[in-house]
Order: sequence, then C-alpha cells, then structure tokens
Amino acid sequence: MKNCKLSWILVAVLAIVVAALGYKFTVGNVQPSDDGRQAVMLSKDERNTLLLEMRVWLQSSQGILAAASEKDFDAVIKSAQASGMQAEADTPGSLFRKIPVEMKALGFDTRRKFDDIAVEAAKSKDSSLVVKKLSMAMNNCIACHEMYRFVEETK
Repeated sequence: MKNCKLSWILVAVLAIVVAALGYKFTVGNVQPSDDGRQAVMLSKDERNTLLLEMRVWLQSSQGILAAASEKDFDAVIKSAQASGMQAEADTPGSLFRKIPVEMKALGFDTRRKFDDIAVEAAKSKDSSLVVKKLSMAMNNCIACHEMYRFVEETK
C-alpha cells in the first residue's frame, strides 16, 4: 500500500514538472515591451546567435535575388539551402527554449520556405516563381519583427 501511494505521489510530481517545462517551452522567456512587441530575453551569446541567423537569412535573400536576376539557378539553390532546415541543427538548445512557440513556428516555416525556393529553382528554373516564393518567405521576417524584439538579459 505504501508503494502504491509513493508511486502516485511520484507520478503527480513528475506530471507537474512536465507541465512546467511544457509551459516554459511554449511561452519562452518573454516580457512586454514598451513598443508593443514582446521582448525575448536572451543571453548575450544567444542574442548574437539569433542576430547572426537573421543576417544569414538576409544574405540568402539577397543572393537568391541576385542569382535569379541572372538566371543562375545553381546559385539560387546554394543561397536558399544556406537558410533551409539543414541549418536549424546549428541553433543552440538554450536559445530554442527561450523563444515563444509562435516565433518557433515562424522560424521553421521560413526555413521550409527557403528549402521550397531551392526545390522550385531546380524544378522550374523560373526566376519569377523563385522571386514570388522569396517574397512569401520574407513576409515571415516582417511578421516576426513586428511581434518580437531581442533583448539581452541583465544579470
């Protein structure tokens, strides 16, 4: 009887821990910001990593536009793949845990859109379709920047 009671207590404690971690994973480490956006609170290294990721997306976008204008579809593919899902492996877990679920969804969708650009470039070799897909991907960038800002945590 004692073992059964202890087991149920353990189950309850574990359920609370899992619920707390799930909540933290969903909400992220955010605070309201005075400009109406959510401030995502990050360490200096996490913030630098996120800003680098955004610069790479911007560089990829420029590379895609330049290559599409020259109808250099191999370069389009290379630029698009630099920001696709494969690059997600470089995202540190600590950063991923602090980002709210909506931002994670936008990030994954953006990476998938870059992968779609690479596929479209290889398949159709149509610059206008590549540019159209890039335009749709950049709507995610705009949405994210409208909702979030990235603030270095103070100790």
